[in-house]
Amino acid sequence: GQSYIGVNYGEVADNLPPPATVAKLLQSTSIGKVRMYGADPEVIKALAHTGIGIFIGTSNGDIFSMSGDPSAAKQWVAANILPYYPASDIVLVSVGNEVLSYGDGNMVSHLVPAMQNLHAALLEVSLADKIKVTTVHSMAVLQQSDPPSTGAFRPTYAGVDVMKQLVAFLQQTGSPLAINPYPYFAYGSDPRPETLAFCLFQQNQGRFDPNTKITYYNMFDAQVDAVHSALASLGFKDVDIVVAETGWPYQGGATEVGPSVENAKAYNGGLVAHLRSMSGTPLRPGKPVDTYIFALFDEDLKGGATSERYFGLYKPDLTMTYDVGLSKSSQ
Repeated sequence: GQSYIGVNYGEVADNLPPPATVAKLLQSTSIGKVRMYGADPEVIKALAHTGIGIFIGTSNGDIFSMSGDPSAAKQWVAANILPYYPASDIVLVSVGNEVLSYGDGNMVSHLVPAMQNLHAALLEVSLADKIKVTTVHSMAVLQQSDPPSTGAFRPTYAGVDVMKQLVAFLQQTGSPLAINPYPYFAYGSDPRPETLAFCLFQQNQGRFDPNTKITYYNMFDAQVDAVHSALASLGFKDVDIVVAETGWPYQGGATEVGPSVENAKAYNGGLVAHLRSMSGTPLRPGKPVDTYIFALFDEDLKGGATSERYFGLYKPDLTMTYDVGLSKSSQ
């Protein structure tokens, strides 16, 4: 597997193959890491001895108990990590998911203390250098992102000034900021042909950033560099970024702009090729950003827009929805 190519393994579905079968599928690909929403023990066990890095998460509901009680964080580590590690290569834990965008002020104010207690629990069992603690953000944490050099975080989230404290924790612990950039949504709000080409890694005129004199040729790099700029503006330019989710749906409802097999293949295939080129982004050249593609399978029980149920790279019968060059035999 290639360590910088990951995939999201969502389980909001009633037709998915058993985890042991999924583990074999993953080993037939160049996918090097898997992100789960939670810490499903069957999946963690199935990934043992595969060499695949595992990114697990606590629920948003765990934040309150973990923040108020260090022993709750210790219990979480004892239940979800210690029985499986190191056979299962857990590398990262997200405390909650998109809390700053969707949590209330109470949850937001408990987030960093929960992360600190989880890190302390890992420190106590000598795993803090192996397993890092972060929290995943939507792109809505940015107040501004265009041009990328002007990237800036919002001053408060649900009324709470939390970002500087959060990023300081990431820097102190050597943990990455985890973000969910979706050029798909950027195209949905600006559905012009030139925007589509920019989003799909296709030939385009590029977009010039007058402050850095950099011309960007794809939306993924522009979004990731906007986050780098936001980190730098807080004084934390050395904090790494992990792309915890990005993807493109291959099917959607009648009123949705952008979903198609052709577009999804262009985006995810272009993304994989871009990561493999080792070019990085203009502000962080020469090293691909660790990226988890959304998603391994369709999730047929998801609510929301029709497209939410059609992001899968693979079908439940393990055939590819479309080929983006991940299978070892196709490389």
